[in-house]
Amino acid sequence: MSRPPTRRRRRSPKSKPRPVCRRLEIGELGHRGDGVAETDGGRVFVPFTLAGEVVEAGVAGDRGVLKVIVHPSPERVDPPCPRFGACGGCAVQHLAADAYAEWKRGLVAAALGRRDLDADVEALIDAHGAGRRRATLHVRGDGAARRVGFMAARSHDLVDIEGCLVLAPELAGAPEIAAAAARPFAGAVDVQITATESGLDADVRTVGGLDYDAQVALADLAERFDLARVTLAGEIVAERRKPWLAMGTARVTPPPAGFLQATAAGEAALADLVTSHLAGAARVADLHAGVGPFALRLAGEAAVHAVDSDEAALAALGQAVRFTQNLKPVTTEVRDLDANPLLADELRSFDGVVFDPPRAGARAQAEQLAAAAVPRVAAVSCDPSSFARDAAILAAGGYGLERVQPVDQFKHSAHVEIVGLFRRGP
Repeated sequence: MSRPPTRRRRRSPKSKPRPVCRRLEIGELGHRGDGVAETDGGRVFVPFTLAGEVVEAGVAGDRGVLKVIVHPSPERVDPPCPRFGACGGCAVQHLAADAYAEWKRGLVAAALGRRDLDADVEALIDAHGAGRRRATLHVRGDGAARRVGFMAARSHDLVDIEGCLVLAPELAGAPEIAAAAARPFAGAVDVQITATESGLDADVRTVGGLDYDAQVALADLAERFDLARVTLAGEIVAERRKPWLAMGTARVTPPPAGFLQATAAGEAALADLVTSHLAGAARVADLHAGVGPFALRLAGEAAVHAVDSDEAALAALGQAVRFTQNLKPVTTEVRDLDANPLLADELRSFDGVVFDPPRAGARAQAEQLAAAAVPRVAAVSCDPSSFARDAAILAAGGYGLERVQPVDQFKHSAHVEIVGLFRRGP
């Protein structure tokens, strides 16, 4: 006997749990800059809170939204920016300077501790300098409703800005430039602006091609704001002069939207540490070399082989070498070091190596270094966790971690740079 057809109930979308107001005691400041409270239901992360504070927060799952600070920390200070808490660019403006520096140093120490690595972590170097020399501004909306700003934390909501205290003074006009750059285009537009020695370098990214009217408008933009270069998704539209940056005694013209260290002071601090760690080396491999912030400085004393997967970056490095006097030989190699690291046999011809990988680290390359006999390795990283993992690989291969130096070029954020010196044991 067949059953009559029945109508299936449509399942409603899974609803998010409703926040419940709870009183929490914040035990520590986490690695993303959120306060962390231990509860019977597990850890709860509450942005804009500090260790030792008692707060009331709306809690849903493992996330909390701060409502009231019942007992503030003595290390709490007034944030210097009125947009703090809305803009997603900064996570920690509310912590006193000394405690902030110790928190960032502690992020590195904790990551090493989780890998059972016994190494002293030195005091944080403040490398904010004049501020960040690059910003990506987002332009959203249409017509008179168009807005320019940064994204809110963990959100696609736009926060309007007229200026930003962590940017270098040369970028004071960046919001106005971004708004003007977006006018020829409909829809969402992102504009990355970099401060160089010869002027601002703007790269415009949007959906759709470049028609004649838009090309004229971007050329006019370069003239109006005296920009060194304007590109659309990396393709040059107008170049009034070469944008360049000093790296050692060389001048580098970076590819449009290419990777750079966040601040000039940060690059100098990292490079000083690397060149100091590898002083006296006659032949050095610079892995993940980019446009050459280390290679061009090391080449004053050592022959350098620079390797990176970014062909445009290495071309800029090679061009800088050709026009710089009194450098030792510099060779370049385009190579994906994640999929195809330099092997132990290739590494043995070097007496010093520096590697500066993306955030995910350099596991494959560290494994080859561990099997090689390079006397000294300088490891540069922007992530304590991947740095510690790679350090553990090197330690297992017989390297001693002699020095760990955290460097802060992303002020008020949870990011920290690290330079470690590894020396091969007997």
